[in-house]
Amino acid sequence: MIRAQTTAQPELQPDPTWHDARALTQGGQTATIVLDGKIYTLRITRAGKLILTK
Repeated sequence: MIRAQTTAQPELQPDPTWHDARALTQGGQTATIVLDGKIYTLRITRAGKLILTK
């Protein structure tokens, strides 16, 4: 008999350079980001993935 081994997922340690996507979108689905005068849109999909478009 083969048994699957499970290991606990390590907890993410906070990093001061990280930004929470839900905080950036203020609880919504999109955030507007400006870089070097260009506007980008960060979108959270229904599947919980991120899409960044110009």
